[in-house]
Amino acid sequence: MTKIFGHRGAAGTYPENTMPSFKAAIDFGADGIELDVHLSKDGVPVVIHDETVDRTTNGNGFVKDLTFSQLKTLDACCRFPEYTGIAGIPSLEEVLSWSGTSNFLVNIELKNDRIQYENLEEKVIQQIFTHNMQNRVILSSFNHDSLMRCRSISTELETAALISERLFEPWNYAKTLSASGIHPIHYAADQQVIFQSQANGIQVRPFTVNDDTTMRMLFRSECAGFFTDYPEKALLLKKEII
Repeated sequence: MTKIFGHRGAAGTYPENTMPSFKAAIDFGADGIELDVHLSKDGVPVVIHDETVDRTTNGNGFVKDLTFSQLKTLDACCRFPEYTGIAGIPSLEEVLSWSGTSNFLVNIELKNDRIQYENLEEKVIQQIFTHNMQNRVILSSFNHDSLMRCRSISTELETAALISERLFEPWNYAKTLSASGIHPIHYAADQQVIFQSQANGIQVRPFTVNDDTTMRMLFRSECAGFFTDYPEKALLLKKEII
């Protein structure tokens, strides 16, 4: 059955990659959440999408140049001023500690395709095991070398390659990475890609799917899952179709 992942939580209606957004996605009934991880200056895995804090917070500068304490002083309410003061940048530790009390899935995107964070994979994987989340986490990245590194650290964890363009036989490419899934941009995930990939044991979860037509196609194709900014809408459509 197609699983619905709240992209950065419920990013269409809440401040992305914040605890209010993650909690809203799960309250709506999403099967899981997706989040992005960088490292602070002092090596703490933090949950934020961009390499800088400029777009989503009231601060400025690169995440890598700010300590965790400095990052925690920032307001991450982004486009939603009503969450001022209650939506900050969470640590991965904070999200996993909260997630560990339930049973939903967590997709962790390693944001190391532009900046090579030292030991990001080791730090993230250590926290996953600390919180006993290894059976509920998917590690994804546009940096496919990083996915291979994750596999070398632990073969227990599920990995998925993020893909921003159409590839020839992406299911075979995923196998070269020892990945169990692909996360293609939505327009690169047509029915043939879905059927062929999943027939070859590779799960397909497109991003970022916000329109009704694509959601319906993915449900009817029995796609493994997809990422959406509007998990509440996706849940309503899923009920209509099923």
